[in-house]
Amino acid sequence: MSTPTIGVVVLTQGRRPEELRRALESVLAQEGVTLDAVVVGNGYQPVDLPAGFRAHALPTNEGIPAGRNRGAAEVSGEYIYFLDDDAWLPDTTYLAEAVALLRADPSLGLIQPRMSDPDTGTTLRHWVPRAGSPDPGEPGPAFSCMEASILLPRAVFDRTGGWAESFFYAHEGIELAWRVWDQDLRAWYAGNLRAFHPVVQQTRHSQYYRLNARNRVWIARRNLPLPLGIVYVGVWTLATIARWWRKPEALRPWFAGWWEGLTHAPGGRKRLRWRTIWRMTRAGRPPLY
Repeated sequence: MSTPTIGVVVLTQGRRPEELRRALESVLAQEGVTLDAVVVGNGYQPVDLPAGFRAHALPTNEGIPAGRNRGAAEVSGEYIYFLDDDAWLPDTTYLAEAVALLRADPSLGLIQPRMSDPDTGTTLRHWVPRAGSPDPGEPGPAFSCMEASILLPRAVFDRTGGWAESFFYAHEGIELAWRVWDQDLRAWYAGNLRAFHPVVQQTRHSQYYRLNARNRVWIARRNLPLPLGIVYVGVWTLATIARWWRKPEALRPWFAGWWEGLTHAPGGRKRLRWRTIWRMTRAGRPPLY
């Protein structure tokens, strides 16, 4: 087969220069692929990039999904690969192997590798976006994606409508996976392929609780038929109360975001087909939780 052509988008705010360099070098080390690669500076002018990468600076921080979309507009290729600046690829054949999965199985539309901490080997449970076995090395259908390392055919990505820009941060990987499924394809967790990412606390982001809640509501409003959307929001509301009922410092901003999700228009509505919902249910997880 022909050598895969891959557009690569690496997103950064310039706060982790050493990690960014490591990520870029891991991409440039990839074998058996042809790359068209850009570093998007979200409110930052990327500098001192290695040969093989060009810079695309955004005057202000437009948010993670929008930053990725701006990068996607700058690259070409049969496939598109998104990498965050604190993630990297330890294996030089990763991209070629991920493309081989897509080429071997036309039902696949997105590949996420197993993400693990390089020092401890830890793979957090929410980094494994499939139902069933907790074994992080087991491949299977994915119902969301850990956005730090994602490969798709370019045509599939374009048909999703891109990353959900209104989200700014949090849960855009859920919507992207759902919209891959809505193309009669499957998002796939390739637990046999590796990428590294340090274990970090999601709450390190000052707006985590508010955006977590708002974007859960917006996922439902943008993607689900009304009855399922009500159930989806209800499930997450009850789960959050059960989890944080003794943490008012978390619940207050969470419910502020919940209300914001209900009262502000998310834009970009594209309801999942009932056929898609049934396929996801048969694969192990209906879009309800």
